[in-house]
Amino acid sequence: MSKKKKKNLKKDNLVKSINNNIRSSVRKLNPILRGIVGKKVDVAIRDLKFSEKRITKDIRKTISSAVANAENNFQYDIDKLIVKEAYCGKKIIMKRFRPRAKGRAAPIIKPYSSVTIILSEAKKLESHGSKG
Repeated sequence: MSKKKKKNLKKDNLVKSINNNIRSSVRKLNPILRGIVGKKVDVAIRDLKFSEKRITKDIRKTISSAVANAENNFQYDIDKLIVKEAYCGKKIIMKRFRPRAKGRAAPIIKPYSSVTIILSEAKKLESHGSKG
């Protein structure tokens, strides 16, 4: 990571954690990641814990790693952290073959993905207007 990006992350109160080579497709990961964006970290982990999807365990580990980075490297209060961004990208695809009838073969595609979680410290919003 270049120095410019590292300074930029610190200035914006962002903490990042990347989990490479998760054994799942991007298509299966995206709806889960969209569901946790904007939530507080403890709420996001709780939602993932009660999800029936197999891959939520790896996403939970990535969020926990980001929380540990925020606490140890930047001394943020973990109660104020929210999931600012969560996205995934394609990695390698393992290609295997399955024997079929009459000497044929059918391809099996085993995709891998990388998950990136970016946490931010929630700012206290100022109330405007007469209702306070």
